[in-house]
Amino acid sequence: MRELYTWLCIILTAVAAGAGDVLLAFAMRRMGDLGDLRRTRGLGHVIASVLSSGIFFSGVFCMAIAFFVNLVGLSWGDLSVIGPASAALTFVINALGAKFVLRENVNRRRWLATFFVTCGVLLLSNS
Repeated sequence: MRELYTWLCIILTAVAAGAGDVLLAFAMRRMGDLGDLRRTRGLGHVIASVLSSGIFFSGVFCMAIAFFVNLVGLSWGDLSVIGPASAALTFVINALGAKFVLRENVNRRRWLATFFVTCGVLLLSNS
């Protein structure tokens, strides 16, 4: 049962971290180049833009959830499984989010890398 809880934490960590990454990327793209904004409108405007973005704070919230779920998982399982598995699954979720949510061009090489990462997670789960 403990192994089931550990894998549940790994999956929840990966999903929350991936959602956080996608939301943060989406928020930053909506704001535009922060360097250009700072040069044209000043640092105060950049800070106000970031602090007034609900999408940005949603991404930060998801990242916080991922952190705390990861802590719970570490109390149940081994770091040698949880660390690589959650990082690898986050990589997969980021590739899917980049392609289907952010509409990025994810080329064949990145999909192949995602496949190999998934194979690595499967090898971890059978150890």
